[in-house]
Amino acid sequence: MTAEPDGALLVVGDVITDVVARHRGPLAPGTDTVSAIRTLPGGAGANVACWAAHRGAEVRLLGRVGADAAGWHERELTACGVRPRLVVDPRAPTGTVICLVDTGAAAERTFLTDSGASLRLDPDDWSDTLLDGVVRLHLSGYLLFSEPSRALVAVAIASARARGVPVSLDPASAGFLKQLGVDRFLELTEGVSVLLPSRDEACLLTGLPDPVDAAAKLSRQIPLVVTKQGADGALVARSGSVHAHVPAVPVTPRDTTGAGDAFTGAFLAALLAGATSEDAAREGCRAGALAVGRVGGRPPARD
Repeated sequence: MTAEPDGALLVVGDVITDVVARHRGPLAPGTDTVSAIRTLPGGAGANVACWAAHRGAEVRLLGRVGADAAGWHERELTACGVRPRLVVDPRAPTGTVICLVDTGAAAERTFLTDSGASLRLDPDDWSDTLLDGVVRLHLSGYLLFSEPSRALVAVAIASARARGVPVSLDPASAGFLKQLGVDRFLELTEGVSVLLPSRDEACLLTGLPDPVDAAAKLSRQIPLVVTKQGADGALVARSGSVHAHVPAVPVTPRDTTGAGDAFTGAFLAALLAGATSEDAAREGCRAGALAVGRVGGRPPARD
């Protein structure tokens, strides 16, 4: 049984406009592919914040957007119960991701990413007062993929550690992670106490093909590693070994966009409420199942 959380979760990360195109079968190069297309609020950081709020946590979000969509994103975040602090970039537009979703059995997705203003967060956007009343800090791994936001990550981690606030991070993108480099990633995430990689990210970070071995190895460097495995559930690893394999909740997927973010948000909300890491992972799997049954990366808006 969990208790009511006694402090807030602060998420720092990307706020993105998602253009979701759902098609069936392979794309037809050079001609038309019939699709159902929707424009939705997204971004890994923003999605995590919304799912954590959906699961009952008090959540704040620091992100950067363009003037083109600042008001819309603020309204959408507020509707999900998040308290947003959005820095409006004077030059760059809001980031946009085109999500190509195959509506076949796996509902697999491919992203075309223009990060726009989201990765222009920098140390000037940070204030130590953002941590007032905060008991957990979560960082979107996308912040590690540009120089300004990498500098922000360093400042935020140092500030959180000075206050004794634990820090979690989701590596976010195997493709960008490969470009950054494993050694650089591990250097930048020193001080992180919870890592929430996907199976592909965990294997990339360790060079090991087996996700169990990868999670175990990562947990020798980071105290708690929770590897998200989609339909195969989640692995919880500590001190060099996997302590739990939490099964997924069966579901027929419509759109896998944001499923990992849903897991992370629900997992962190459960930790805030006093759950064990294993029970929190079960909450994460339940949220992931709910997410893949919906189009887009967000939970239902609050009434």
